[in-house]
Amino acid sequence: MERVLVLNGPNLGRLGVREPEIYGSASMADLQESALAWGSGLGLAVDVRQTDDESELVGWLHEAVDARAHVVLNPAAFTHYSYAVRDAAAQVTTSGLLLVEVHLSNPAAREAFRAHSVVGAVATGTVAGFGFDSYRLALEAVAARLRTTTQP
Repeated sequence: MERVLVLNGPNLGRLGVREPEIYGSASMADLQESALAWGSGLGLAVDVRQTDDESELVGWLHEAVDARAHVVLNPAAFTHYSYAVRDAAAQVTTSGLLLVEVHLSNPAAREAFRAHSVVGAVATGTVAGFGFDSYRLALEAVAARLRTTTQP
């Protein structure tokens, strides 16, 4: 079973109480439960994590490379300025692993500063604007890509 780290950056631990009109009313615990179920249904071993600490997020991306785990990443605010997260994400994809950038909202439809992602250029792909379904779609994309690369 392929392993997928579902990594979440700053303020996502406040899901359900932080701007529910943008991010929804479900919590990080709800997201974890959903992602585990979606992953199981797709034959993926999913591990969901959240941190407000940039260095911890970078460490998890390094762990993904070392453990040969694919990544679904919501870098949150780090999306727009963290070259440390960007460089660690690049290590994931240049090592032959998949990394899908996800966002609950559509950053391009929000404030101008949110329109640019330093992570997007090194990601395998990006899914944004579908709420929790962004994560489901990202996991489905990982599973689909793994099926096409392992078939003769």
